[in-house]
Amino acid sequence: QVQLVESGGGLVQTGGSLRLSCAASGRTLSSIVMGWFRQAPGKEREFVAATIQSGQFTYYADSVKGRFTISRDNAKNTVYLQMNSLNPEDTAVYYCAAYGGRNTLYSASSYDYWGQGTQVTVSS
Repeated sequence: QVQLVESGGGLVQTGGSLRLSCAASGRTLSSIVMGWFRQAPGKEREFVAATIQSGQFTYYADSVKGRFTISRDNAKNTVYLQMNSLNPEDTAVYYCAAYGGRNTLYSASSYDYWGQGTQVTVSS
């Protein structure tokens, strides 16, 4: 079992930045591939970013590449999502998730454990 708690969401203006955190308990993150997803009202949950256990390799959705950065601090059992140059299309509930070790990293169905989500709202 892995418990995940996101924080750091909020309201920001277009062009602003936010840093999301995902604190884990119940299992050490150093053994888990971690991802961030987001879900806007009326839309399906979509992949944002993922990082392998060491943090050496990262993966991003095209829509956030160059603006968002995923990182992890295994000593703190925490994963981060630095979001820069935010725009209204980034408005969504953001979730961190622990990969279940099957299928593609880019699919929400591949992740077994989820946080409760944190709201990010970008005003124009």
